[in-house]
Amino acid sequence: MTPQSRSSSVAGAPAPVVKRRALLGLALATFVTAGCDQFLPGSKTPFNGVDITGSDLGPDFRLTDHNGKERSLADFRGKVVTMFFGYTHCPDVCPTTLSDMAQAVKLLGPDGQRVQVLFVTVDPKRDTPELLRNYVPAFNPVFLGLYGDAAATAKVTMDFKIYAAERPGKTPESYTVDHSAQSLVFDTKGRLRLMLPYGTPGDKIASDLRVLLNS
Repeated sequence: MTPQSRSSSVAGAPAPVVKRRALLGLALATFVTAGCDQFLPGSKTPFNGVDITGSDLGPDFRLTDHNGKERSLADFRGKVVTMFFGYTHCPDVCPTTLSDMAQAVKLLGPDGQRVQVLFVTVDPKRDTPELLRNYVPAFNPVFLGLYGDAAATAKVTMDFKIYAAERPGKTPESYTVDHSAQSLVFDTKGRLRLMLPYGTPGDKIASDLRVLLNS
């Protein structure tokens, strides 16, 4: 299978509306290719996102958070977990997604304390723990940045069928990274339940998280 992706580069990018539609289509295409087309919208589901319950993606990871603590899904049992793969130099997709997640958590009120947002870097060469520690909690203090070495990053992206590839810039340090734009959501028991396409509004994310929190 060849996963689909979307560049996070600004240069040469299409108009915002076209870009959003392209990202949505490519994210859905990735999961159709992965054998998850039976969960596409149109089936009876309480969710706004794509119900991928029963998917064999993952099902776990071992990475380090921006505070230096080793992490796996078991650490967040009892919480709904959202996982997004990106990088701190991303000019558009990543900050937009984290902002949408922050809005969703805020809309949940006290229940937002039962949600853990994870940002997994696909750029471990530049995304140091210090940089992740300054970047990720800026959207919400409890959001966590996760990182691994090259081997660990390759494993987690392969396990969750996430596409990530460097695109050269004008200098060796100014490269961008093409990467999948969807978010994954796990329920309180650590089971993968949803795929949220890029651009899903915060209120719709909050609605889906609330369903999982109450199920």
